[in-house]
Amino acid sequence: MQVRVAIVEDHALTRMGLRTTLTSAGFIVVAEAKDGPSGLQEIRRARPDVALIDIGLPGIDGISLTESLRSELPATRVVVLTMIDDEREVLAALAAGADAYCLKSADPDRLIEAVRVTAEGGAYFDPRIAHIVLRQFTGMKDGRSDSPLTDRETEILRLIADGIGNAEIATRLSIALGTVKSHIRDVLIKLSAADRTQAAVIALRRGFI
Repeated sequence: MQVRVAIVEDHALTRMGLRTTLTSAGFIVVAEAKDGPSGLQEIRRARPDVALIDIGLPGIDGISLTESLRSELPATRVVVLTMIDDEREVLAALAAGADAYCLKSADPDRLIEAVRVTAEGGAYFDPRIAHIVLRQFTGMKDGRSDSPLTDRETEILRLIADGIGNAEIATRLSIALGTVKSHIRDVLIKLSAADRTQAAVIALRRGFI
């Protein structure tokens, strides 16, 4: 099934570029808007799978729009876009309920991946701001005990969440680098994650680590 996307972006050229990138990847753009109020109206009308929202919108900013969507249309996933990796904005988007956070300077492939992962129910955060997200999730675990991860996989994910690379993980745990990569591959499958950073975010959010 094709993913239906709405774009809320105040700059016409940027909006056109986003539309071109998404449609070339096979997504269907079902709505577009240039400000917060019309964006909310269009998303209410189209009920897309994913809403791509600029954080600096006129009328209603992207954070407030995200909060409204989380309340009114929880089935619509939200990808927040911004020009900068400002920690306050990242955390504000997170608190508002954004499912993904992507920098506008990212390669088109990264944006496509963010939309795809988010549409499938995952969380995506640009690697350049992932450390902010991981730090915020630390201490916010929900106490769930139904983790699908083994003890070793959990141990490795904790190190990933601390920003440790694969080679250093292998050294710390006295295992082969190939073994670390194998464990990470299994973790990605179990958590339906696209990469190690997203796996750590998902695990932290669900209280697995």
